[in-house]
Amino acid sequence: MVYLISMKNGSHLRLILWKAAKAVEKVDRASIKRTQLCLGDFAIMEVLLHKGPLPINTIGEKVLLTSGSMTAAVNRLQKRGLVRRVQDAVDGRLFHVHLTGRGHKAIEQAFSRHVQNLEKIVSVLTPDERVELARLLKKIGLHADQMSIT
Repeated sequence: MVYLISMKNGSHLRLILWKAAKAVEKVDRASIKRTQLCLGDFAIMEVLLHKGPLPINTIGEKVLLTSGSMTAAVNRLQKRGLVRRVQDAVDGRLFHVHLTGRGHKAIEQAFSRHVQNLEKIVSVLTPDERVELARLLKKIGLHADQMSIT
């Protein structure tokens, strides 16, 4: 029996979504590589740029890095003079990670170039298509999160 996959078939849509995500990820990773930062270091600095100083464990949750990976990454960034640790005044066991002036300048420039590279990917879409794509992807993601697997 021949099984024809239609555009309405969930497995075909998943394949299209996966291929698109892989293609975007390839550009994304190449863009980050040009910043002279590894993916994890870039993600940490990007969070600090947009959220301000944060405890190490909070950053790890946002960028999906384990405690050990976070410690290694923050040590690496600190050695390069891009971040600094500041002990919490109330809870001495807690350290907040701050961008240094040099780190702030570095991630601002790197993130700006990175955004330009990502903008090139979506430039194929009209503003209305971008809004619709975002709406549909959120709809699928929310629905998948609420599903129980049978």
